[in-house]
Amino acid sequence: MDAIGLIVALVAGLAIGLGAGFYGLRSYQNSQGKNRREMAEAEARTIAEKAKSEGDSLIKTSEAKARQIVDESEQASLRRRRDLDKEDERMQKRREEVDNARERVEQREQNLNKRQSRLDKQQGDLQKLEEQRAAELQRIAQMTTDEAKKELLSAVERDARSDMARTIRQVEAEAREEADSRARDVIALAVQRLASEHVSEISVSVVQLPSDEMKGRIIGRAGRNIRAFEIATGVDVVVDDTPEAVTISSFDPVRREVAKRALAKLVVDGRIHPARIEQLVEDSKVEVENSIREEGERAAFEAGIPGLHPEIIKLLGRLKFRTSYGQNQHAHSVETSHIAGMIAAELGADVQIAKAGGLLHDIGKALDHEIEGTHALIGADFAKRYGVNARIVNAIASHHHEVEQEFVESYIVEAADAISGARPGARRESMETYIKRVKMLEDIANSFEGVEQSYALQAGREVRIIVRPEIVDDYTSLQLARDIARKIEESMQYPGQIKVQVIRETRAVDFAK
Repeated sequence: MDAIGLIVALVAGLAIGLGAGFYGLRSYQNSQGKNRREMAEAEARTIAEKAKSEGDSLIKTSEAKARQIVDESEQASLRRRRDLDKEDERMQKRREEVDNARERVEQREQNLNKRQSRLDKQQGDLQKLEEQRAAELQRIAQMTTDEAKKELLSAVERDARSDMARTIRQVEAEAREEADSRARDVIALAVQRLASEHVSEISVSVVQLPSDEMKGRIIGRAGRNIRAFEIATGVDVVVDDTPEAVTISSFDPVRREVAKRALAKLVVDGRIHPARIEQLVEDSKVEVENSIREEGERAAFEAGIPGLHPEIIKLLGRLKFRTSYGQNQHAHSVETSHIAGMIAAELGADVQIAKAGGLLHDIGKALDHEIEGTHALIGADFAKRYGVNARIVNAIASHHHEVEQEFVESYIVEAADAISGARPGARRESMETYIKRVKMLEDIANSFEGVEQSYALQAGREVRIIVRPEIVDDYTSLQLARDIARKIEESMQYPGQIKVQVIRETRAVDFAK
């Protein structure tokens, strides 16, 4: 019981203590909350007072700035108003000046209209005076206005023709002097650099015999040997009174060369009969074909033109047996190639094109007896067929002006061809051909109206023409020289060039008695 009573007493005491503690805690908390609320209220009043103070200060500052901006705006407005007033004054003055200027222009127009009226009246009076003067002049001169105009135009035309002829002569002389000087320099340099041998052959081959008895063996019994030889070779063998020689004639130089070699072998061999003739002719054909190929390759090598088609090489070699005016065409082609290359180098043109054009320019002469046409066009077609450059083809086709020259190398090839053929000793011609060419030159010159006399000079290199001065004037003489030169080019075939010189002179003759 004592223990239970003790426990009850302890629990009661603990409950009393807890109650007292709880009450004390509540009292403490109430006291602390009141203090904090008082502190917060005080702090809020402080912040509110501070905010009010700052707001008042800000309001004052804003009002000051606003008053300053208003003052500045008013001043700017005043300045702008003053500027506008000044601008308005200037515009008013400008308007007054424009009005004054318009009044002056209107006044000037009125003055001009009055002056134009006076001028129109004066012009009308002058027109009448001019008509009266013209009528009086026609009455005095017994000539109408149209007739007078025609006479005046004729006089002016005569004076203009004289001046034009004089100017043309002067310009031509200056151009010719400059061109000749430049051409002489280029040609002289090209010829100086060229070292070429001159090779010429005749068109008939002669075979030397050890004795005249060999002629009978060549003819054979009843002429069978010579007939067999002519059939095998396609040439004519002329056995005449020439001592110890027979002549081989053929239009084909290759056939002539084959026949010449075969006959020389027969003469050396001594066994002359149809079977032996056929054998040696075949051997000679093979030798000539090989020689043709070698000569073509040598020409291409000397000219420095590699890569040519074998057929073109073959034609080049055939030129070895072709001559023109006594000049060997194989040597002429190589020489023309060298000259064209050097001229092209001096003028800045394509050297290889010029050299190839010079080498192949006469290649058609190896075919012109087999194909219809001129050698220039034949050679151009042949070269084009085997893939030769178009510029080279044009140089071949145009070197005798049968087609238009389209490239500078074409002109160079023509010049090189003329240089090679016209240099002293390069070509020769028979007396009959020479006389015919000279006579034809004079006949062409005499066929023109106004020509009194004509003379062919310098072996046909120049034709000098004397004209009638009463028919041919200075201007017409220039045109006449050109026309005669053109007709010579169209009508004749000749090496090099021909100078056409027209001479016009007036002689006054009187007698002292």
